Amino acid sequence: MIVLGGKMEFSELLAALALKVRNQRDAILTEEATKNAFIMPFISTILGYDVFNPLEVVPEFTADVGVKKGEKVDYAIMRDGEVQILIECKKSKESLKIEHASQLFRYFAVTNARIAVLTNGETYQFYTDLDAPNRMDEKPFLVLDLMDIDETLIPELRKLTKDVFDLDSIINAAEELKYIGQIKRTIAAQFKEPQDEWIRFFTTRVYEGAFTQKVREQFTTLVTKATKQFLNDQVNERLKSALGATTFSPAIGEAQAASITSQEIAEEDLERDTEIQTTLEELEGYQIVKAIACSEVKPQRVMHRDAKSYFAVLLDDNNRKPIARLHFNGKKQKYLGVFDLDKAETRHAIDSLDEIYLYADAIRGSVKSYQD
Repeated sequence: MIVLGGKMEFSELLAALALKVRNQRDAILTEEATKNAFIMPFISTILGYDVFNPLEVVPEFTADVGVKKGEKVDYAIMRDGEVQILIECKKSKESLKIEHASQLFRYFAVTNARIAVLTNGETYQFYTDLDAPNRMDEKPFLVLDLMDIDETLIPELRKLTKDVFDLDSIINAAEELKYIGQIKRTIAAQFKEPQDEWIRFFTTRVYEGAFTQKVREQFTTLVTKATKQFLNDQVNERLKSALGATTFSPAIGEAQAASITSQEIAEEDLERDTEIQTTLEELEGYQIVKAIACSEVKPQRVMHRDAKSYFAVLLDDNNRKPIARLHFNGKKQKYLGVFDLDKAETRHAIDSLDEIYLYADAIRGSVKSYQD
């Protein structure tokens, strides 16, 4: 079996495979490469089946009855000599469409399979026969996106693994999963690119005039802003609850853009017993730095300490292993501090947290230097 390394929790295995896909997706250009690099590890590491054992996984599966000659399904997962799961593959980054599932439809009807999967190695669409017996539905009941894993789906996905295979349970939950998933994806799409019905729904509840073209254009911007602010407010409330705090002190002082090498002063600042207030923005920045650093080390090794003048991200909670510093106390400008091999810090002005990703190579470089 293909193993990503060590004994890991199911969610950690998913996260590790997602990182592999993210790092290698640009190099995967064919369907066969997608199978080898992404889909076989999914079958083996996530679902737990031996891809090299034909009693468990049959590649290029062909049924003898009722299927057009020469057509095959990429993989059939077997249990007790019966087909349980059918998997049809497309190449990485190719959009998945129901038209791609023609073989799945035919094979679903002539085998004992109750689960069919359409995948490009990044997104996995799971189908069953809720609408009509032995006929595959046209809409999936579960969609797993490795680039944006919905943690609420992990327990349901685990029911399909070799160790705890529970087909009855997942079929019983499939209808609810199907509609909840579709509703969530619809809401997400409206938040990203709101349709006229969505704009009209909110506009008519706060605006008493006629819903003219001019009003529609005005409220398209307003509704988009309002929904984004609502999401941010919800995230901030959850962070406040996690911190056990309700208020944060206002930012003080303004960071200076410069290259510094005063490590002794920095360590002294970290050890100092001061009244430090950690802001939500610092925690959000830390999560971005941690996500970048985790391509090199396990997540639990990336720690943080807040100092009076900056927020430090450290490897192994060691102030001699700085990964980055967030200088977010300035009234007008935020700075990200990154380090060279001599641990000299260079501060870069950033206008938004997303700009931290621009310095991903420097962040990873710091982590690698401590590993070496």
